[in-house]
Amino acid sequence: MRILVTGATGFLGGHLVDRAIREGHQVRALVRVGSDITGLRAVAGLSLVYGDLGDSQSLLRATRDIDVVHHSAARVSDIGTRAQFWEANVSGTERLLDACRRSRVSRLVFVSSPSALMGVKGGDQLDIDEGTPYPDRWLNFYSETKAAAEQRVLAADEFAFTTCALRPRGIWGPRDYRGFVPRMVAAMRAGRLPDLSGGKQVLVSLCHSDNAVSACLRAAQAPAANVGGRAFFVADRERTDLWAFLARLAALFHATPPTRRIHPQVTDALARSADMLWRLPKLAATTAPPLSRYSVALLTRSSTYDTTAAREAFGYTPETDQESGLRRLVEWVDSIGGVEALTYRQPG
Repeated sequence: MRILVTGATGFLGGHLVDRAIREGHQVRALVRVGSDITGLRAVAGLSLVYGDLGDSQSLLRATRDIDVVHHSAARVSDIGTRAQFWEANVSGTERLLDACRRSRVSRLVFVSSPSALMGVKGGDQLDIDEGTPYPDRWLNFYSETKAAAEQRVLAADEFAFTTCALRPRGIWGPRDYRGFVPRMVAAMRAGRLPDLSGGKQVLVSLCHSDNAVSACLRAAQAPAANVGGRAFFVADRERTDLWAFLARLAALFHATPPTRRIHPQVTDALARSADMLWRLPKLAATTAPPLSRYSVALLTRSSTYDTTAAREAFGYTPETDQESGLRRLVEWVDSIGGVEALTYRQPG
């Protein structure tokens, strides 16, 4: 197939480019002017087109003669106003959908997130499936705009243009410098991560990059009737005890596991105060909050997902288990110069 990948300079997008080329597809990457494309230039057979989600004409150039678009670009930073998140995640997706229709692209696979279902009043969500509704109020701008973009993608599905959304959670693996795992490792090495569990077991679904990429490519090739207009959870096979997993990461990467506990009511009060303060546009646009209800929810709410629908619709099965993934992660970290090379790039 002739494939376009947005977000190709990112963690998941880079892996998606590599795997698609290995499987024999013709791959094009949409890259912004000024982006670091050092890694992409080394990928044999990859073509680059310059543009971004804010430029409709560049999207038309990027989607010309393309069969499938994998849309993994998004604003995922802790920094940003609602307008900035909406422009990047919603308006940008709308422009891409329009370009796909005009270029007669046959399919778009949208990399969404279970965060689209994280509401202010939500609690633990164990083994939930795709019938779980969107919340009335989201925890942050990222959750709100991923939900809005996902809804627009699913509504765009039609006979000649198949659209679907995948919801991987906590994507992890080699070549990740700014995702969940390196951020947690950096926080533990700096002594900035207290135990927020409140003494309870927090069970989560994670998704290794191999498994997320496999799901994207399988969804791109599944019968349209199986995937059109639908969202799917994708995750690793394991249910992960989050705080035990963090302790394991600490042991692997020479960090101190969290031991200092903060009472949940104190954590909640601090997070609420920070969220109120970070409603100020000037502050939100320039600085990441030290704590938020969203970040606390990721570390204190059990969140596991039933991937039956993905298995039945396009044959999804996790191909990389957690133990193999951890071994390969350690090997990659050693190859780049050790954990210091991983954590020095972390903001703050």
